[in-house]
Amino acid sequence: MPWIEKTISPKFAIARPSFLFDRSWNMSGNHLKFGIALAFAMLSAPIASAQEAPDADEMAALCHGGLSICVSATIPTARTQAATPGWMSPDVGAAWAAGYKGQGVTMTIVDDFSSSSRFSGNFGVGVQNQRHGEWTREEAGMIAPWASIRSKDFSTGSAVSLAPGRNVLNLSYGMYTTAGYSVNQIGWAPEEASIISYASSGSAIISKAAGNDSVAVGGVTNGQQDYLNLALIGKQTAIFVGALSTNGTTTNKAQLAWYSDYAGSNPLVQSHFLVVGVDGSKTGLYGTSFAAPIISGYAAIIGSKFTKATPTQITNDLLNTARTDTLVNYRASVYGKGEASLSRALAPVAIR
Repeated sequence: MPWIEKTISPKFAIARPSFLFDRSWNMSGNHLKFGIALAFAMLSAPIASAQEAPDADEMAALCHGGLSICVSATIPTARTQAATPGWMSPDVGAAWAAGYKGQGVTMTIVDDFSSSSRFSGNFGVGVQNQRHGEWTREEAGMIAPWASIRSKDFSTGSAVSLAPGRNVLNLSYGMYTTAGYSVNQIGWAPEEASIISYASSGSAIISKAAGNDSVAVGGVTNGQQDYLNLALIGKQTAIFVGALSTNGTTTNKAQLAWYSDYAGSNPLVQSHFLVVGVDGSKTGLYGTSFAAPIISGYAAIIGSKFTKATPTQITNDLLNTARTDTLVNYRASVYGKGEASLSRALAPVAIR
């Protein structure tokens, strides 16, 4: 029975036109891999304007199917919007202006907070040089600034604890070993075992970076598979998050980033797969590592409006309100449910 472990042997894979850093820790053939890519150039992130009109079809298909139902939904023809960094969707500023900033929700970032490995980027507050976990924590916290944020260093391997109330766990990493095992053959450390349990029971929303290997979620790359992805397939509050090259609109549709893993043919993955813009041209940061914290922040914001909603209800609200009309050649096998739409997810008066 293989054991998924974490040690210290960095491995880098270079791709053009940008570096694709797949930081892997290797012991006895077992791997942990971040979903992150860094560009050669570092660009500043402009601030979005304070006023922006919604797309013409903003009212279309606000909620549909599943367990997330629009009891009532209205979106104004023009919305006041707080200033946000240019890499964020304008929907975030609209949510802030309405008073929804993640209050009452705890986001736990499970990531690297102790290694000596650091890299540079800019989320619009100036160039910084940080660890991977410090980056993902900052990004999630910028999306949902009033959420409580916990940091869990994944090198400890201990179980992830939940806070009272609603919880979101951000996983911008994967657990890789030789392909061909069944998930039941994997001996999980308490950390991942607790995460998988929470996703199964609906105790917390799990935002999982899809991966940076340009394969379907759960697919084989270089003879290895991400078994954390495989273990989360079919779990009620797990969301796999792929990266778009930019935020999409109906007039400027986005496409999947060149490095991002995609939904694939498994309907269980397709139904729990979302994409969001990871605009590295503005931040210098690329990778599904930076897609997952956006969904974590969205989940916290939704929880700050729907204060009685369960993690399963919030998960389904995000999935069932995703857009397909902002994507180039939409197919469920590529984009899953589509591009996450915070404005549509917040539109209902109540969700159930």
